[in-house]
Amino acid sequence: MNSYGRVFRISTFGESHGKAIGVVVDGCPAGLELDLAFIQHELARRKPGQSAITTQRKETDEVEILSGVFEGKTLGTPIAMLIWNEDAKSKDYSHLADVFRPSHADYTYQAKYGIRDYRGGGRSSARETAARVAAGAIAKQVLQKIGVKIWAYTSQIGKLSLEKNYQELDFSLIEQNEVRCPEPALAQAMVEYIKEIRKEGDTVGGVVSCVIQNVPVGLGEPVFDKLHAELGKAMLSINAVKGFEYGSGFEGAKMRGSQHNDIFYTDESGKIRTKTNFSGGIQGGISNGEDIFFRVAFKPVATLMQSVKTINEKGEPTTIQGKGRHDPCVVPRAVPIVEAMAALVLVDFYLISQISQKIK
Repeated sequence: MNSYGRVFRISTFGESHGKAIGVVVDGCPAGLELDLAFIQHELARRKPGQSAITTQRKETDEVEILSGVFEGKTLGTPIAMLIWNEDAKSKDYSHLADVFRPSHADYTYQAKYGIRDYRGGGRSSARETAARVAAGAIAKQVLQKIGVKIWAYTSQIGKLSLEKNYQELDFSLIEQNEVRCPEPALAQAMVEYIKEIRKEGDTVGGVVSCVIQNVPVGLGEPVFDKLHAELGKAMLSINAVKGFEYGSGFEGAKMRGSQHNDIFYTDESGKIRTKTNFSGGIQGGISNGEDIFFRVAFKPVATLMQSVKTINEKGEPTTIQGKGRHDPCVVPRAVPIVEAMAALVLVDFYLISQISQKIK
C-alpha cells in the first residue's frame, strides 16, 4: 500500500510532522547520469511557501541521496532519498487530537488502525507527495532518453476554466505565473480569485490537465493493466483527487461513433497516425503514438479557516476551526505531482516493454 510499480518500483515513507519523509526507488537502470539539480528543481515546484496563494509552511525540501548512486551515475541498486521536515508546527494541531475533521482521513484512519497521527494528518498528508516528486524526477530523466515529454498545467480553478485546446497553448508559459496556467490573463484572474477565497477563510478546487508527447507505440498491457487504467490509478492516489478522464472523456459520451472514431492514415515519413485523437493516445489500453492527454479534478481543501460542525471520538457534537498554515487551493502545487505520477507509470511500462522485447 506504500509502494507503486512493478519494474520501476517506489516505496515512500514518513509522516507530515515526523522527522523526515522519503522514498526508495528500485529498478532504475544502471548507468543513468543523474541530474541532482533537476530533482531539486522539481521539488521546488511542489514545495510549500513558494507563493502568496500556497501554504506558508517553510520547507526547503532539499533531498539527500543515501544510496544507489556512485560518481553521479545510478548503480542499478535501490536509490534511497530523504527529505527532512524542518518547519512542522505540531502545536497547531493539538486541538484535533480527539476530533474528526470533515472530509479528512481522521475518522477512516482511526476506524481502520485504532490509532492515528493527528499532526497534519500524518501519513494521509499531502506532504508525502514530495517523495513521489523526487522519484518522478528520476523517472523523467529515464524517459528523456527516449524523447518523452510531460506537460501538466492548471486548466481550471473553481468556475474559471481554460477553454483552449492544448495544441493552441504555449507550454513555456506554464511556469511564468504562480498558478501554473499557460494563459496569462486567465492565470491572473485565477490568482486573484484564490486570494479572495483565502480572505474569506474558504478554499476552492480545480483541474490539472496533462499532455504526454513522443510516447512509443505499444506501452500498456491488455485487459487489467491497461495504460489508461494505470494512469487513472496513479492520479486517483494523489491527495484530494476526485476525478480522472482521458481523451474525449465524458464529453465523448455525447458524440456518435461516426464523429468519435479516430481515422488512421500514413504520414509523409511512413508512420501510422490518426487524423483526430479522441482516444487520447491510447487504444485497447496500449499507447498508439499520439499525444496522451488527460484531466485530473481536485476537490477544495477540506481545512477551512471557519467554524465547522463535527464530532469527537466519543461521537459528541462539537465545532472546530482550522489553525496554522494551509493551502486555499492545492491545484498549483499539484501540477508537478501529476507529472511525477505520469512519469512513474510510463517508465514502468517502458521498462516492462524492454524486458518483453528481450525475451522475444
